[in-house]
Amino acid sequence: MRFLVSGIFWLLSSFAVAAESDLDLLNSMDQGREWGAVGRLSLDNGNGFCTATLIADDIVLTAGHCVYDKKTGALADLTSFEFQASWRNGRAESYRGIREIAVHSQYQFAEEASIERIQFDVALLRLETPIRNPNVTPMSLTELPKIGSDIGVVSYAKGRMEAPSVQSRCLAAAQQNNVLVMTCDVDFGASGSPVFATTNSGIGIVSVVSAMADMDGRPVSLGASVNPVVTDLIAKLSPTDELRSETGRRRNTGAKFQRP
Repeated sequence: MRFLVSGIFWLLSSFAVAAESDLDLLNSMDQGREWGAVGRLSLDNGNGFCTATLIADDIVLTAGHCVYDKKTGALADLTSFEFQASWRNGRAESYRGIREIAVHSQYQFAEEASIERIQFDVALLRLETPIRNPNVTPMSLTELPKIGSDIGVVSYAKGRMEAPSVQSRCLAAAQQNNVLVMTCDVDFGASGSPVFATTNSGIGIVSVVSAMADMDGRPVSLGASVNPVVTDLIAKLSPTDELRSETGRRRNTGAKFQRP
């Protein structure tokens, strides 16, 4: 199946005020307890942000285009990032710098988004130290649901950058190759947001938000399936044994996959 989309835009954000969103804002920890793994990825030393999710105690998942320097087209300096887990109203549950980035070998960064780029628009970032916080539990990954199935999204974005918002029900509208077309409500800053589905095993991430576009005159969001891209990216990160000497023990670096 092929679909026609137009006006595709990356969803990086700078810190600007925008219109209110109709998503459910998770202003308190009690409201957002289920989504503690979702946080802001601070970019360019605090001059912008994407959304990112902890999927292992020292690995976060986000969109590939979030980790590039727009001016040079190269990977941004590691020191320019900070993962702010469960950021809410000026503070995070945990703060971590980034020590390593993995992007797909077939992903090519460019200012303009396209279907070809989106299908590999996924990145993994290894944190400087693991997060072991009972309020920040890594999320699992799962397979894409059938087209027409309900999905949801948790995101930060313009106008709602100080707390995550959840849309618990939107639609997996179409799929081409590794790109999922969704009716989920997104805006600038939502790049990297986890798209989730509920299975018999619980809630699992099926995609990360990459861009927004129009399809047949309707606003849609686009994202890459996390499977098998994430599996490939984990293999690109430094082996656990290379890090054992720094921590004195083996660390959990593999994301868990769920089956529907």
